[in-house]
Amino acid sequence: IVLQWQGILREAFYWTFTNHSIPYLFFSRGVLHTLAFTGACLLLIIGASLTFWDDNGIWVSKKAERFALIGLLIASAVGVAAGARFYPHYYIQLIPPLALLAAPNFARLWCGKTRPRAFLLRPAVTLAWLTITVIAFSVSHWKFLARDREPSETARYLAEHCAPNDRIFVWGRSAAEIYLQARRRPACRYVLTFPLTGLIFGGELPDTDTRNRIVPGAWDKLTEDFRRHPPVLIADLSSNPGAQYPAHDFPILTRLLAEHYQPVARTAQSVIYRIR
Repeated sequence: IVLQWQGILREAFYWTFTNHSIPYLFFSRGVLHTLAFTGACLLLIIGASLTFWDDNGIWVSKKAERFALIGLLIASAVGVAAGARFYPHYYIQLIPPLALLAAPNFARLWCGKTRPRAFLLRPAVTLAWLTITVIAFSVSHWKFLARDREPSETARYLAEHCAPNDRIFVWGRSAAEIYLQARRRPACRYVLTFPLTGLIFGGELPDTDTRNRIVPGAWDKLTEDFRRHPPVLIADLSSNPGAQYPAHDFPILTRLLAEHYQPVARTAQSVIYRIR
């Protein structure tokens, strides 16, 4: 009722459900990422699995809680697979139920109330294993964040060659981060370009035609936005050979660049155009 009252019910339904339909099953990605998650979180999985061999009665008086946590684990597994894309961050939802199921078992092991079933479950081994896991994940995340400490060459050029109140447009999959790094407002509503291309999230599908997934009216809205506030600079991130959605595949964008813009720079990531 609220969404209908605000006039955005159709859009909300599209972005919540229709756009996230399953056009392609990334099976190999799912297998590889599931194996990677299993390896990285094996200690957690082992601890949670001990719940099913509850000889010492940890869960005897808490059967309802155990049932709820197992249900949450199953629901989380469904959530990981539901979109058929299997991105690594989807697997995060498995960690809370696994941790809550594993915690009582490891607490008893570490306090000496239960004898370990195997060498890998000895307190010294599990604590060392857990420490290594925490350090490994921390280093991995720090290295990932370190890449973004400095803006890309494209973002630096955009920031240095237009005024703070100028609008820009970035064409390509990494558009959002370029806007953020350059600290410039986009010239259109599409901070990401997938409504204009029909991109299927999940992995590269170079031989798949996704034009039937372009959001109806998206290109008309892009043209309208550009008419209201034309971008001073346009960065084409799809100019390198083999790019999935080169600008010349889209007539409106091709005509816009040919008639109103001229190339002024090339970076490692893009070709940059300035309005005439």
